[in-house]
Amino acid sequence: MAKKLSELQIAAVEFLALPKRGGLTYEQIAEKVGVTDRTLRDWRKDDAFNEELKRQVVRNTLDRLPEIMASTADHIINDGNAAMFRTLLQAHGMLTDKVEIDSKGNGSAADIDTMKAEIERMRANRKDDK
Repeated sequence: MAKKLSELQIAAVEFLALPKRGGLTYEQIAEKVGVTDRTLRDWRKDDAFNEELKRQVVRNTLDRLPEIMASTADHIINDGNAAMFRTLLQAHGMLTDKVEIDSKGNGSAADIDTMKAEIERMRANRKDDK
């Protein structure tokens, strides 16, 4: 079962999840929440606290996700951003991870022919899916 955070920790998460911490320093956040700066920094070392912080950041940015995805194509085209292009393809399920095959065979022509036939079968299935 996941560790429950205190009300003070939840309040701190809300401030920390804001872009640039809402313009506040750790000291200011700690003061607003009612804890010491040391306590706040100790919470940042806690896995449960950090997981909740990540969840809050996602909740805060979820509404803007369509805008972000829409702007991605312009960045790819205008900036030539290959990393962003890769990310966009992955988001649309059009790019798979590299898969390495460990061949235990001797590399005979029969093995290669079998692999080529399998590749063609996969290509044909992919065309049928479109």
